[in-house]
Amino acid sequence: MALELEGTLRQKLGVQSGTSARGPWAKQEFILEFPDGNFTSQACFTAWGQDKVQELDKYQVGDRIKVSFNLKSREYNGRWYNDLQIWRIAPAGGEAAAHPAPSPVPPEPSYQAPPAPSISDMPADNPEDDLPF
Repeated sequence: MALELEGTLRQKLGVQSGTSARGPWAKQEFILEFPDGNFTSQACFTAWGQDKVQELDKYQVGDRIKVSFNLKSREYNGRWYNDLQIWRIAPAGGEAAAHPAPSPVPPEPSYQAPPAPSISDMPADNPEDDLPF
């Protein structure tokens, strides 16, 4: 399942590396803060492989980024663990959104409200009308 999410890079954890039966490996986890309704949420993503770790190095804490990732789960000793593995990372909204242009000031509305009614605009008392309202 491929998913995408835009947010702010809040923290980069240390690079982990080692050697397995298949050869050397490297990974780095990072925290992404993203809007979730009226609140913000955070999620921990994993950049697997030296090329993804190097790609993550291009971004600093506070940068707005867009990540494409796969959601994976695995079981270990009766417990389940989720892993958000990125396969692409890019500036949020493309390069142009990194430095947005100032938004123009909207023009003043051309609508003018009518003047408030005065006492002379009120209907005259009618003795036939006995309703209290």
